[in-house]
Amino acid sequence: MAENGKSATEKVPAVANPLSEQPSEIASNINYHAQFSPHFSPFKFEPEQAFFATAESVRDRLVKQWNETFLHYHKVDPKQTYYLSMEYLQGRALTNAIGNLDIQNAYAEALNKLGHELEEIAEQEKDAALGNGGLGRLASCFLDSMATLNLPAWGYGLRYKYGLFKQLITKQGQEEIAEDWLEKFSPWEVVRHDIVFPVRFFGSIEINPDGSRKWVGGEVVQALAYDVPIPGYKTKNTISLRLWEAKGRAEDFNLFQFNDGQYESAAQLHSRAQQICAVLYPGDATEDGKLLRLKQQFFLCSASLQDIILRFKERRSGKGSWKWSEFPSKVAVQLNDTHPTLAIPELMRLLMDDERLGWDEAWDVTTRTIAYTNHTVLPEALEKWSQPVMWKLLPRHMEIIEEIDKRFLAMINATRPDLEHKLPTMRVLDHNPQKPVVRMANLCVVSAHTVNGVAQLHSDILKAELFADYVSIWPTKFQNKTNGITPRRWLRFCSPELSNIITKWLKTDQWVTNLDLLSGLREFADNADFQDEWASAKMANKQRLAQYILRVTGVSIDPNSLFDIQVKRIHEYKRQLLNILGAIYRYKKLKEMSPELRKNTTSRTIMIGGKAFATYTNAKRIVKLVNDVGAVVNNDPEVNSYLKVVFVPNYNVSVAEMLIPGSELSQHISTAGMEASGTSNMKFALNGCLIIGTLDGANVEIREEIGEENFFLFGARADEVPQLRKDRENGLFKPDPRFEEAKQFIRSGAFGSYDYNPLLDSLEGNSGYGRGDYFLVGHDFPDYMDAQARVDEAYKDRKKWLKMSILSTAGSGKFSSDRTIAQYAKEIWNIEECQVP
Repeated sequence: MAENGKSATEKVPAVANPLSEQPSEIASNINYHAQFSPHFSPFKFEPEQAFFATAESVRDRLVKQWNETFLHYHKVDPKQTYYLSMEYLQGRALTNAIGNLDIQNAYAEALNKLGHELEEIAEQEKDAALGNGGLGRLASCFLDSMATLNLPAWGYGLRYKYGLFKQLITKQGQEEIAEDWLEKFSPWEVVRHDIVFPVRFFGSIEINPDGSRKWVGGEVVQALAYDVPIPGYKTKNTISLRLWEAKGRAEDFNLFQFNDGQYESAAQLHSRAQQICAVLYPGDATEDGKLLRLKQQFFLCSASLQDIILRFKERRSGKGSWKWSEFPSKVAVQLNDTHPTLAIPELMRLLMDDERLGWDEAWDVTTRTIAYTNHTVLPEALEKWSQPVMWKLLPRHMEIIEEIDKRFLAMINATRPDLEHKLPTMRVLDHNPQKPVVRMANLCVVSAHTVNGVAQLHSDILKAELFADYVSIWPTKFQNKTNGITPRRWLRFCSPELSNIITKWLKTDQWVTNLDLLSGLREFADNADFQDEWASAKMANKQRLAQYILRVTGVSIDPNSLFDIQVKRIHEYKRQLLNILGAIYRYKKLKEMSPELRKNTTSRTIMIGGKAFATYTNAKRIVKLVNDVGAVVNNDPEVNSYLKVVFVPNYNVSVAEMLIPGSELSQHISTAGMEASGTSNMKFALNGCLIIGTLDGANVEIREEIGEENFFLFGARADEVPQLRKDRENGLFKPDPRFEEAKQFIRSGAFGSYDYNPLLDSLEGNSGYGRGDYFLVGHDFPDYMDAQARVDEAYKDRKKWLKMSILSTAGSGKFSSDRTIAQYAKEIWNIEECQVP
């Protein structure tokens, strides 16, 4: 390849053409970067070098649009939204950028001239390891929509060096190693050496003679900005994801100690600064782990708010007289979950201590600026921070939080004496003498002007249960914003075959930015020609997926079998255990059948993927079980043409872009009332995949939109769950014999000698921590197996299945993140389109 590559590059002059759309000039620009922005030794132009040069060529165009967008916003001075999130799961940027810029064909042709294929070059890119699951992917879809809708908005996050982890699957199950996405460098980020802010930890409070307070001492690290461009689809608007990196300064390096041989202590602050952005969600079982997570959260909030305030003041400086009360009419801050909650006391501190505002004025500005998105009803996921840890790390913020809590109590006592008995659970501070904590969700609800859930069912549960008492005080504070996904990455670019068919039959590609137009496919749902084209596009995606699975797992799967996929974080409430128990029962029944009977069954390939959190033992046992079952089933010659079970390793955005288009059935089977929304369910439905699922999260709305006859529903409803748990505690649960049989089959050692008793014990007994089947796997199992039998029957009728698949895509219009973001802009942020001319 190197020889071809070299000869091809010699034929193409290395000339800078940063903005050209002509393939030959683009090829010259790529070659220019290979030679004049070198990152490798000369004379190499293999796929990896070609990727970096291509990315820098695309970045040229992005930088121009980016600067124009920045300048335009500066001139117009619109109100802007700043989205604060601990996670962004961006995925690869090359195909997305050239797709949004509408130059993919020109780049494909340019790379051909240089002796390369675009697909192969795109494969060289590593996924940015800045997120973990749905929360981070949602944030990235939102940025894509903000840019596409020409909204003045920016993302803020942290630049994690090693991400969460890279998942390896070994004989022992899941193993974690550090992600290497920054090992070489990221061609997309631009470091802004002029944007640096100090962030303080620890220290003490100084009280000035006039009574004002100042936070001093402790340790100070520097936050350095890295910007990643986010282009909109077919628009000039290109917004920023600003990622902060923590650094020490030269003066914090103690040369005297170093020369004295005390190398570690000489660079102590530098190494502590590096820890802050090393890993996403560092383990917090230890006191140091808790401190580090809190540091990360505060670091994000403090750097971002200092940046936002500076930008606001720079804009005002030319405007003559202005007042701080105008801040909320220019700035909206959205907290993505409770991780950035410290933005609330930090904004108060900056306004009071640095800008000299009084409490009432600072509180007015803060509450009109900040809004909060809740993503969970799981009690363990609602953050609570130890008060002693907070006092140690952030003494000034604890003073402010205490004051917020005190004033909230006074307000309730004065205006709502009927709620006084509820105050112990409603207040921000929990003074339980054993474990005094700060309740971050309560702090958000008390301080934000708007609180939203992320699916209709979830928002209803928030209002009726989690935040019911607050709703009685502030009935208009609570909203629903059903999540969405970007149709660019999740259909247009990841499934070009299906996209082209949709465009052909709708006679327009406007659906890419107006997803409601997909409803026009309904009129072709029975059309035989359309069904045939649809089937061949699905088959192309299945074949591509089968090649991928063979490459990464060594398992050969049959594209004619039903592709049944469940990919998401491994968690007991998401019930991958229910899925694998169903697969085990299916395997056992296939083994017991005669060869004749087997021929009448629907062949199925079950794929499960996702990362289990490194310290979450039961989740890791589930990963191990899936792999052990696969090893037995896939090597059993009697059944392996009727059933395969595959664990897809190291699930990330790029893997999803392969799995989702190739899927035909997808499992969204969380215990009802536990999944806030889910967004992968939307991606699968959009790609013509049918869902088997519970009435949970966004499943409820997906089923409404695509038609209940096109959804395989099973399981307890959210409002039945509490009673079912009580019944179980009272010994009233009668297990289905099929459920007992599946568990017994594991215990018999059919899948090896690993001790699965602790995992199975969680499904046993009637109550107690880690027992009593809290997630109702046993209760829902028989209904689940019946629903799976309906799937098998439906799949045998090809025309019926294709029609359901088409109607699934046709009903997905509502689930565009463009719709979600347009609602945020209008109903929460009060910002308007600001298109670059």
